[in-house]
Amino acid sequence: MRKHLDHLLHKDRVHLTAFYGIFIALALLGLDFTLVGVVQAPTLPAAIIWSTIPVPSTQIIDPVSPPLHDNNYIEVIDSCGPYYNGGPCVNMRSGPDEEYPVVLKLRTGIVLEVSATVTDKTGRSWYKIKPDHKVRYPERITSDWYVASNLVQFFYDDGAHELSSRNATTTKHIIVSRSKQTLTAYDGDILYMEILISTGLELTPTPLGTYKVYRMTPSRYMQGPIPGLSDQPYDLPGVPWNLYFTVDGAVIHGVYWHDHFGQPWSHGCVNVPLDKAKELYMWADMGTTVTVQD
Repeated sequence: MRKHLDHLLHKDRVHLTAFYGIFIALALLGLDFTLVGVVQAPTLPAAIIWSTIPVPSTQIIDPVSPPLHDNNYIEVIDSCGPYYNGGPCVNMRSGPDEEYPVVLKLRTGIVLEVSATVTDKTGRSWYKIKPDHKVRYPERITSDWYVASNLVQFFYDDGAHELSSRNATTTKHIIVSRSKQTLTAYDGDILYMEILISTGLELTPTPLGTYKVYRMTPSRYMQGPIPGLSDQPYDLPGVPWNLYFTVDGAVIHGVYWHDHFGQPWSHGCVNVPLDKAKELYMWADMGTTVTVQD
């Protein structure tokens, strides 16, 4: 991921330096001009900002103007809470304009992959959401999805990773306690994190044992019921910061739909508060050991 961002940084420094030189030259000649067709740049998380070149206040850059780079994501950071409380929700619509119907109200913490940007008749920019082709019940998705760009935070990520070797080496270790409802993370003998979590309910327990993180992805659409595991229907697009540790689908991930940390509440996954889930995702390595114990 760091190599990918360094490459982007080099390319964008070259492009922005050239553009900035033209900007200065025109200013020195006393020419008056207006930038046309440029939209507001999304704010990137501090941890992954890849361009530090100063930009004049009149020069607004949109780093996701088509063609997009691979692995473009948005995070909902200032919306309603887990129970649609605490203020208005960000709306997801069936088309790139407020005239289109709302298909979903997006709660704070949702992460979605972006496939394109579209500008409506007022000049407002919208993100088209890339569908997750691995959903269990695709018939539930009946339209395209769009979100206004000024309501979310854009970022790049390497996307889904699969562990190429089960012998991957790392000193990082995550311990999940079902009895204490806690997660502790260590790098060697050094404690990195200790938090309250929610593991599986009695009929859908988080599996005991020692595993390795074999897949990581910043976003996943989770649906139920799951045959043989749960008969409860649910639809949870944009589940964020996923660390897969069993082939049956047990995942450590962020949760935007409840806040019952400290007690069992899941269908077998390990539910983590949003801020800590993101921090853990950024910290973990492929092959990180996960031990689930009582």
